[in-house]
Formats: sequence, structure tokens, C-alpha cells
Amino acid sequence: MSKASTQNKLDQLLPSVQEWKKIVSPHTKPSAVKATWQVINSLGSYIALWIAMYFTLSISYWLTFAIALFAGAILVRVFIIFHDCGHGSFYKSRRAGNIIGFISGVFTFTPFSHWKWEHSVHHSASGDLDRRGTGDVWTMTVDEYLGSSRRIRFIYRAMRNPFILFMIAPLYLFLIRERFSTPGASPHCRKSVWKMNLAIGLLALALILIYGWLPYLLIQLTTICVAAISGVWLFYVQHQFEGVYWEREDDWDFTSAALAGSSFYKLPKVLQWFSGNIGYHHIHHLSSRIPNYNLEACHNSHKIFQSIEPLTFLSGFKSLGFRLWDEKERELVSFKRIKGSVRSTSTAS
Repeated sequence: MSKASTQNKLDQLLPSVQEWKKIVSPHTKPSAVKATWQVINSLGSYIALWIAMYFTLSISYWLTFAIALFAGAILVRVFIIFHDCGHGSFYKSRRAGNIIGFISGVFTFTPFSHWKWEHSVHHSASGDLDRRGTGDVWTMTVDEYLGSSRRIRFIYRAMRNPFILFMIAPLYLFLIRERFSTPGASPHCRKSVWKMNLAIGLLALALILIYGWLPYLLIQLTTICVAAISGVWLFYVQHQFEGVYWEREDDWDFTSAALAGSSFYKLPKVLQWFSGNIGYHHIHHLSSRIPNYNLEACHNSHKIFQSIEPLTFLSGFKSLGFRLWDEKERELVSFKRIKGSVRSTSTAS
């Protein structure tokens, strides 16, 4: 389905902001029972797996490693809880959400208040070409790329290389980048970074005393690797896919950016569970007040949401070929598509 026909279908089925707000409203109500059960089966499971790994160290490092891989997958789900707490959607109680958000942040190596601020910027500007740069994947337009120096082109191509984007960048992001505040952060957000660093350091010290420094490093790096790589891939495919919505600020529309600028990543049920239903990203961007445990129900509640063409687990890998936004064709394109233009630009310069 073309981008134009998809947008026309959306306009016909859901003509006003007032209408979609009525549709999603029942799903924005948090459930203490569902939330607490997720805390138990996610944070509880993650802690239980760390305990299990302690007892397997004397049996086999390979068994410990296998459990660590599983713990990394659980950590993805823990991050979704952290994410919901950041939106204030997980619990009705703000205090409860902040407590669980902070604890989840310690496990995921992410400062709660600072991330919450950055992520709110992402939600307010997603799909807006004039407000790129905070909480998103670096994406240049074709004209910007062609007009850049060779050094910038080289850096950009390197950053969009799958190995760097999905192996190096995730580890840098969670192990190094999140240890520092960004320009523009408020004093409260900057303080939250150092508080989180202190909490992470104290937990690491305690675990080193219990497990030994080498086992701790092997376990911690394995879990963080699995979670970080999976998380960055999920975020990437949610906003870099065929038919995605991008507009300049004057033409940007919130509803269109949510429903056409965020993917419906339809995963197998087991992967949907581990990823905390975040594949329903179009629903999440439409209303970030919907907790993850209500996203699927909201998606199934109205024909407008079911009209969104889903990405499957396999079709999502097509996104790996997208590198630049072509404003003339209004689509993501590969470097190969502009190869001739790059040569002519280099010759002219």
C-alpha cells in the first residue's frame, strides 16, 4: 500500500483528534494488578536468574552464560516497564511509578529522570524533519548528505553500518553515553544521572563481592549486550521502515506522525512478551499514557488501528537497507540509490 493511500485511509477512518482520544481513553487507565504482576514476572524473574547464575558458577560457566542470555532477554522487558514509568502510565500512583522506574533504571543502566526528559522530546518531534536530533537515530536527508563534506559522509556511513549501529552503538549508549547528562538538561535531570551512577556503582560493588569481579563482568556484560542490542533494534525498526512518515515542521501532524511514523511491528507471541508489547508502537505514539499491557487491546478496539499494515519479524529486516530520507520521493532510500549523485557531487567539488 502506498504512503498516500495509507494516509487517505487514515483520514477517512479517523477524521479528528477528538475522536481518537475517545477511542484510546478507556485504555489509558493503569491497572495496579497488571502492573504489579509485570513487576513480579519481569524484575522478579531478572533477580531470580541472577541468583540462579550464582549457583551455576560452580557447575559450568556455559550454563551460567546460557542463563545470562535469557536474563538479557528479560531485561528488555524490564526496560519497557522503566519506559512506561517514564511516561507515568504504568501505575496510577506517581510515587510507585517513580520507585519502580528508578529500580528498573539501575538494572538497565539508565538514569530515570534524564531519560524521561529526553524521551519526551522524541515523542513531541518524531517524524518532524526540522526537529531531529534528540532521542532518535541519526537520519540525514539525501540533500543534506550530498551537501556534506567527505568527512561527515564517512562518519554518517560508519554510524549507519549495521555492525556499528547494532553492536557497538548499543553498548556505547548504555554503558558510556547514559553516564553523562546532555546539554540542555535541567539541574534535576543532571543530578538524576549522578544518583543513578552511584546506585549502579554500589550494586556492582555488592555483586562483585558476592560473585567475584570476573564472573560479575561476564554476566553483566552478557545481559546488557543482549538487552541493548535488542532494544536498539526495536527502536530502529519502529521508526525506520518502508512507508514511514516524515514532514517538515510546517506540514507536520501529530496523528499522522504517530500512526504512519511509528511501525506496527507484529512479532510472534513469545517475542511480543519479551518486548513488552512495544511492537504496537503506533498506538504508543498516539497516546503514551497507554501502559504496555493495554496496547494490544487498544489496537484491537478500532478498525483504524487494524488498517495499519504490519511489519513482521522477517519483513522488518528490510529496514537494514534504509539510510537516507529522500524529500522529493518522500521515502527512505539506500546509499546505492544515490551512488551516481555522490560521484557527480564529488567531481564538482
